[in-house]
Amino acid sequence: MLAKNKMILGMNARNLSYLRPFNTRAAIAIADSKLVTKRVLEKAGIPTPKLYGVLEDHRALRHFDWSVLPPSFVVKPNFGLGGEGIWILFGRNKQGKWVRARGETVNFFDLTSHISTILDGHFSMMNLPDIVLFEKRIQMSKTFKPYSFRGIPDIRVIVFNNVPVMAMLRLPTKQSQGKANLHLGGIGVGIDLATGVTTTAMHKQGWFDQKVDRSPDSKLPLSGIKIPDWDTILEMAIACQNVSGLGYIGVDVAIDKEQGPVVLEINARAGLSIQVANLASLRERLERVRGLKVKDAPHGIRVAKNLFGGQVEKEIEELSGREVIGLREKVTIFGKEELKADVEAKIDTGADRTSLDRDIAEELGFADMLTWFDTLTFPHIIERGVDARAFLKDVREKYLGQHPDLTEIGLIYSSHGMTVRPKVQLTIRLSGRNFVTNVSIVDRRNLRYTLLVGRNDLSQFLIDPRKV
Repeated sequence: MLAKNKMILGMNARNLSYLRPFNTRAAIAIADSKLVTKRVLEKAGIPTPKLYGVLEDHRALRHFDWSVLPPSFVVKPNFGLGGEGIWILFGRNKQGKWVRARGETVNFFDLTSHISTILDGHFSMMNLPDIVLFEKRIQMSKTFKPYSFRGIPDIRVIVFNNVPVMAMLRLPTKQSQGKANLHLGGIGVGIDLATGVTTTAMHKQGWFDQKVDRSPDSKLPLSGIKIPDWDTILEMAIACQNVSGLGYIGVDVAIDKEQGPVVLEINARAGLSIQVANLASLRERLERVRGLKVKDAPHGIRVAKNLFGGQVEKEIEELSGREVIGLREKVTIFGKEELKADVEAKIDTGADRTSLDRDIAEELGFADMLTWFDTLTFPHIIERGVDARAFLKDVREKYLGQHPDLTEIGLIYSSHGMTVRPKVQLTIRLSGRNFVTNVSIVDRRNLRYTLLVGRNDLSQFLIDPRKV
């Protein structure tokens, strides 16, 4: 309830500060009508999905020439909200029925009944009689195909004062029934404005948004996806603001396999879920660009990238010669005989040394050494008070060199005393850089991260705890 109240307060603050002063009624009327939006954008040369036909009333439905429609098309209400009422028809089967995203089929009666429901205003945001649009179906870009369940992903960009201030990728899932709708269970993934690369992913589970690393359907990682034609998308979003007259605007863009980026719709009341996906305050970003003199779209894009993207991070890397990494990073570990493992590592400056889970070490070819090490005749956990240096010296003199994979023996201090751990030499690739290090092997099965990278192996890097 507290989170919901905070969201309502945030929406009220946004409405008072940005929607009312900067979005006129005339501009909002353009955004609310998909047909008017399409005509305004097409006149300005901004790509939108091709329009096959329009039905304004039931009489038009009775006299409609169905031959103008291809086998595959989209049916949508003109004044619909949140994707409600949209039917995507992928083609016809051998029985002549249209096939929808979830595989169900609809006949002519089903389709005309749905269209009648739209005309009656069932999906209209104002509950008034509506208009039906027939549009070209977007062909999915190959970039997003592995991450999307049946439906078409889209990119939402928030623009204020000719500056893109925030963006996210919305992915359809099985839970959302193939719709890129976050409230139905779609995934929102933040996008770094400087690079067009995805960052943090959020997925509604029950009443709350939960951070996720992978798609619940394909199990693929959601961060690191490079959005095609990124600068073009930002330019289109700014152009939509200029031609619509909306001072605060959300622009939804899809990437067609053949046509490239096309604007699906514009929104005068873009919601606040985008800031959850970006782990950033939308209001703070809006305040930073409010009142700036932005002369054109390229200028607005430069401002966005410098203020809200990775530009500062790149400059730090160039000046220091070191990579900027976060507290959690994906790494590749190279073991014996070309074996390797991709894992998520915890970057821990509080630990001296790097440690790896035993199961992963065995997968990398060190099972024989670990089994041998278990048979050695010394206490693997020794009590505090024992002369650690003398003990370690004796153990090293006795056992180092007896197995080719054992490169070092170390002592780790804990609340239980001192633990003896074997070490192996591994090559680790972190943020595109390789380094060779002796890694302690330990049972980390009950811990979240199978690899912990300690500060002795972080001399090539700078740590930014805000980076995800």
